Amino acid sequence: MSRVALISGGTSGIGAAIARALQAAGYRVAVNYAFTTDRAEAFQKDTGIPAFQWDVRDYDACVNGIAKVEETLGPVEVLVNNAGITRDAMFHKMSPQQWREVIDTNLTGVFNMTHPVWPGMRDRGFGRIVNISSINGQKGQAGQANYSASKAGDIGFTKALAQEGASRNITVNAICPGYIGTEMVRAIPEKVLAERIVPQIPVGRLGEPEEIARCVLFLVSDEAGFITGSTMTANGGQYFA
Repeated sequence: MSRVALISGGTSGIGAAIARALQAAGYRVAVNYAFTTDRAEAFQKDTGIPAFQWDVRDYDACVNGIAKVEETLGPVEVLVNNAGITRDAMFHKMSPQQWREVIDTNLTGVFNMTHPVWPGMRDRGFGRIVNISSINGQKGQAGQANYSASKAGDIGFTKALAQEGASRNITVNAICPGYIGTEMVRAIPEKVLAERIVPQIPVGRLGEPEEIARCVLFLVSDEAGFITGSTMTANGGQYFA
């Protein structure tokens, strides 16, 4: 029987590409979303992938939501923590709320999603967890003290948890995308993309969500069982970690 995969923030952008790729590879896939109900309904209708609504900032909501996924599809064996937000501001203008919202979603949300599935993975002796971090969690970015801190935290979480899961055949890895051609990035003014962002990328273009999805496909496969605690960079050569 095919394995069950759950992707948080899975109805658009990188998350949707990951969900589609896993489905095409034979996984039984579910996605989580928080607020964009219309988009989630359209995604579910288009793909047949069930979409479950809850806020990853809420631990109890994660417990209950994951339970519904498992009632529908079976135990979660593959978890992709993709949900994330930005609330950009230069630090002297950043509010405590902007800080908390990003940390609570991008970092605490990873704990909230992973903690409920961890005991089952340990008991079954198998698990694959992939945390979608960011190039800016590696190198930092002005105006993103909150985002960079949260994504750097995801990398630290990955390395620590990988050590706990290794003896139980649970791998935990991170992927750090660079600038990917999602709706959010393509909403940046074309002049800014052309003059300030793309010139920093040695391959000379934005990445595609499907390229990140292929990284996930490899890391969750049986063939990647010897890879854990790793950070995979996918940024077109913009930053070498």
